[in-house]
Amino acid sequence: MFKTPIGRLRLAGMIEAVSFLALLFIAMPKKYIGGDPSWVRACGMAHGLLFLIFCCVLMDLSSNGVLTRRQGAMAFVASLIPFGPFLIDRRLKALEGEASSTAAD
Repeated sequence: MFKTPIGRLRLAGMIEAVSFLALLFIAMPKKYIGGDPSWVRACGMAHGLLFLIFCCVLMDLSSNGVLTRRQGAMAFVASLIPFGPFLIDRRLKALEGEASSTAAD
């Protein structure tokens, strides 16, 4: 996954998605049901940092022409939705395959 730019985006998206789900389904219930806001602080900070890393990788790919504006926008919008990066991963994987086959030719 680290070998191609799109592979790095896919990895960043997966890690960011897991942190988002941890924030929504572990930290938030602990705060509102258990009364412990420390989980939200820790998960929220980690998720924020991972989201910024994802956005930087996405901007890099978009500015270098690896992704079109539409593909970049689709990836960004998907990152805002729970489970979104998992849903677009198939498209990114296909795009990664196309890019590697084009580079091999």
